[in-house]
Amino acid sequence: MTRIRLAVIALLGVCFTWGVSFVLMKDAIEQQPYMDFLAVRFTLAAVTMFVFRPKISSRFEKGDIKFGLALGVILAFGYITQTIGLELTTAATSGFLTGLYVIFTPVLAWLIYRRKVSKKLALGALLSAIGLAVFSGAATSLDFQIGQLWLVACAILYGLHILFLGKYGHGRNAYRFAMVQIAAVALICWGFALTDGYQPPPTSDVWVAIIFTAVLSTAAAFWIQTWAQTLMDASRAALIMTSEVVFTALIAIAAGQEPVTIAVTLGGALMLGAMLIVEWPSKKEKFELEPHIH
Repeated sequence: MTRIRLAVIALLGVCFTWGVSFVLMKDAIEQQPYMDFLAVRFTLAAVTMFVFRPKISSRFEKGDIKFGLALGVILAFGYITQTIGLELTTAATSGFLTGLYVIFTPVLAWLIYRRKVSKKLALGALLSAIGLAVFSGAATSLDFQIGQLWLVACAILYGLHILFLGKYGHGRNAYRFAMVQIAAVALICWGFALTDGYQPPPTSDVWVAIIFTAVLSTAAAFWIQTWAQTLMDASRAALIMTSEVVFTALIAIAAGQEPVTIAVTLGGALMLGAMLIVEWPSKKEKFELEPHIH
């Protein structure tokens, strides 16, 4: 097996763990307040990243902490809005709507930096809007619709995070910079968790979800992405990572959390198609892909 093929399999494995994470978290936050869950999860993730690579993690350079903490604030509210949306909707819906950051990132680049909007981005934005309308129109309750708005807010925050990460993270050690951001997420979540009284994980199932999401979906996944992306071009890696939403939907359906409906199938297909259109490699467009913090 070639190293590139191994890297592809590894990235698919990362996307699979992200899909599993949505399903595990959906059950976990029904048993433990979501802020408490997130606080423990990201504390464990930050500690795990430090233990994995202590020398790199402790060699801070100028700006690492300042910009890492600032980006961590954006990332924290991205996770918080995502988890609120997950609590009010379903794992598959959360996966698809969160994945819209692929569309929002270049849109935000146009709004903030006035970067040119390509035809494929315009088409992707149109398809994603139609897909979102299908999802929203099929919502059976007000809470579900509100949950979808939280998830769209999450996608916008993720887009902002990726945009500013490209500017302020360039030239820095990606692993160390990610650890600082994850630590910032943990601190912010602890601030919210402690205001109304912290509740520890009540069952072994919740602990499994915390350990899985912290160690595999965040710390190990970031390390695997960093390694895999040294072996393939960014456009190919970006395409592979769109498989996260597919894995999320399939796992949610298999776990009995998501009914198979026309709205889920059609809306999901439209949004996945939009993501693929925007991420599809182009000879005219070259870009760098930062490893995702998940």
